[in-house]
Amino acid sequence: MLEHVEPTTLALLLGAPVIVLGVALWSVRGHRNPQMRLRSGQPIDELVPSLAGLSLATPIDGNAVELLENAAFFDALLASIGTARYTVHFETYLWKDGALSQRVTAALEERARAGITVRVLLDAIGGKQVRGAIARQLQAAGCHVEFYNKRSLHRLGVLNARTHRKIVVVDGREAFVGGHCIVDYWTQEIGCGGVTDISLRLRGPVVHALQAAFSENWVGQTGEMFAGDAVFPPLPRAGNLLVHAAFVKPEGSASSAKLFYCAAICLARKRLWIQNPYFIPEPGTIIALGEAVARGVDVRVLMPSVDSSDNPLVQHAGHRNFERLLRAGVRLFEYPHALLHQKAMTIDGVWSAVGSTNFDDRSFETNDEITLGVLDRSLAGQLDAIFERYASDAIEVTLDAWRQRGLWHKVKGYAAYSINELL
Repeated sequence: MLEHVEPTTLALLLGAPVIVLGVALWSVRGHRNPQMRLRSGQPIDELVPSLAGLSLATPIDGNAVELLENAAFFDALLASIGTARYTVHFETYLWKDGALSQRVTAALEERARAGITVRVLLDAIGGKQVRGAIARQLQAAGCHVEFYNKRSLHRLGVLNARTHRKIVVVDGREAFVGGHCIVDYWTQEIGCGGVTDISLRLRGPVVHALQAAFSENWVGQTGEMFAGDAVFPPLPRAGNLLVHAAFVKPEGSASSAKLFYCAAICLARKRLWIQNPYFIPEPGTIIALGEAVARGVDVRVLMPSVDSSDNPLVQHAGHRNFERLLRAGVRLFEYPHALLHQKAMTIDGVWSAVGSTNFDDRSFETNDEITLGVLDRSLAGQLDAIFERYASDAIEVTLDAWRQRGLWHKVKGYAAYSINELL
């Protein structure tokens, strides 16, 4: 019968389902996306309950936080896993075979063989190298290993959704959150192909919230819920710090990570320093950063250069908006000596954000992420010192020099930005 149909009609009949499917897939991530704004005369240290509430969390007092930088993180992590008496919960995005993988695998195997319950949740894409021999090795030792969002036809509309969280919880009493991945070059020296990164070790009542974040994805993948003192023990005060965790991603609204960053930027009064490997702010955030400069805030961003990034396309996509940022008075620094991977932000020397969240649409709209807000002058000072250390060896981008870049550089920026949500 189709031979009697007009070619134009036939094209419409065949093309319509494709168009409908494309719109359906695109709309999976769709939600209202207003330009968010927050006006308040109070400083951020007086508004932590509001900032936590706006990002769908609760501020939790009585915590201790330790900053772990570069390879020192893995020594602390493996030592903590080695002391586990009941449970080890481990969630990460990127895990590749190598010497570091062998160390982590051995630590988890040893605990599982000792009768400790070990649950490992890996992203199906970032952890694809684990899905063979390493997974079988862990499972043979008694570890429970699951992969988040495996590719399948019935999940076609959400194939792009990944867990980008990095969470480890030991006995429900101690937790690690940050940017570190299980890849050998996270342990290499800077200047020799290494990565700069930071994570936090936490003790105190906030560990329950981090256990809840792990539970969210574990239950979603396996249906297994866990309870009792081995996972949610009574947690006494371990310090005096107020912490909140942003990790919720509700349907039909902005993620808590996006709300968290947008609200915090609006509350800056003196200083706003961002360290992030993938800095592609959307137009509304560029406006908010410019407004911060206009009210007297020292706004600086530190990121890797194209040559030091593990994903140069992301840096080119970020370049598309550099001129707007520079015109608004934002200072931009590109670090050329290593993949600068830390995801941190400090405000006014009193409050800090540290976690897995990149400053781009993929993290704000698509990925599962976790970022912690910490009210502590000491931690903010440590993070600002890290910023200054790397910025002193970075190249500051100036407006005059940026306007002299070549046509090919501009073309790459606009082309990469057009697909930034997929990078």
